[in-house]
Amino acid sequence: MRFMLKVNIPVEAGNAAAKAGKLGATIQSILADLKPEAVYFTDNNGQRAGYLFLDLQDASQIPAIAEPWFLAFNASIEIHPVMIPRPGSGGRCDREGSQEIWLIAPCSEQRTGVVA
Repeated sequence: MRFMLKVNIPVEAGNAAAKAGKLGATIQSILADLKPEAVYFTDNNGQRAGYLFLDLQDASQIPAIAEPWFLAFNASIEIHPVMIPRPGSGGRCDREGSQEIWLIAPCSEQRTGVVA
């Protein structure tokens, strides 16, 4: 199942790693171990942030994914199941005669808005 891992690196920890010349190398090392499908870096609430998309087979994999970020940067994480639309669905699914837009979860898990 595909998951999105959001990583927030506190400013102090990120700055310390950057000043020590270890920020990029540490992130690259973690990413090499995790092998995410996609990775995006940005800011979030004034902190360095990363969004990683991973395919997990079992929830027992979560600690191994989270711990490197905790240990290296004292980072906070969020992990959420995500999905892509089924081919040919146009990003929609049909449920009980109405169409609903899929944002991050199948219609059976989250109602995101009815399309007229």
